[in-house]
Amino acid sequence: MKTLQELTLFDRFLFNETMEIPEAHEAVLRIILGDEKLKLLSQVQTEKEMQTAPWLRSIRLDTFSMDQDKTIYNTESQKRRNTDLIKRSRFYQGVIDSSLLAPGTRSFNLLNDTCIIMITPFDLFGKGRYCYTFHPYCEEEPDLRLEDGAVRIFLNSHGTNRNEVSEELVALLEYMETMDADKIGDDSENLKKLHEYVEQIKASEEIGVKYMQKWEELEYEREDAREEGREEGREEGREEGLKQGLMEGREEGQITGRKVEEISILRRLLKKKNKDEETVADDLDLSLEYVHKINELLSAYPMESDEEIVKRIL
Repeated sequence: MKTLQELTLFDRFLFNETMEIPEAHEAVLRIILGDEKLKLLSQVQTEKEMQTAPWLRSIRLDTFSMDQDKTIYNTESQKRRNTDLIKRSRFYQGVIDSSLLAPGTRSFNLLNDTCIIMITPFDLFGKGRYCYTFHPYCEEEPDLRLEDGAVRIFLNSHGTNRNEVSEELVALLEYMETMDADKIGDDSENLKKLHEYVEQIKASEEIGVKYMQKWEELEYEREDAREEGREEGREEGREEGLKQGLMEGREEGQITGRKVEEISILRRLLKKKNKDEETVADDLDLSLEYVHKINELLSAYPMESDEEIVKRIL
């Protein structure tokens, strides 16, 4: 477990706590968009859950805010390299759009402009750029854009085209990953402001307690799942797997034991607590692809034990 002091802005807890401060989020957006006049009107919402219908997939947004021109911003810090980020941004766009017009609104021209920003410590597209900005355009007429008010921006802290973007943007991305105050230039008031808020958060006893409580809640979830597994007889299979591994001098039994425990935890979170896959992946530090695969198996074989699910994996 990292301490609060060790967290970076690519860790969800610190990112959300910092972006909840309108001035901090405003500073970040000003750097990314190069607009010093940008002013947020609404209180920043973090971990905002949205869905179009109760029976459809929900989303949980890192941040949700609106500026003086009523443009909607969803800013995401994506530490883990998941292969679905591009389509996830598309899904986020659709769910956000579906919430912006009241029932009975006659004109779709009243739809707010939106900007989805995903900040990553890796190059999703492999072109060496710090910033990738996407607008819909016409394939037959590449200069013709579909001016629908939607834009998606992917930022990469490991870019190489420093001379094509602002130094302030490069400094922001490097600071988010390293938390090195030396990355902050003397002429960047936005970054200085951001750093001040980060320092206040890390020095706050109240937020330190909140961070510990969040971690403890996750540990309780894990322990509850372990206990439930024991109550349903799953522990027996786990122990036998461990014994087998010890007796035969191999690691297979230990791997089996750990996997059974892991499946038990995932079953509880995904099926009994109805948490979405992304939240579970982030909380347990697992890949989204792996969590999705387990969720599919649990849905396809709901009556099978954890040991039987593990056999399907191994």
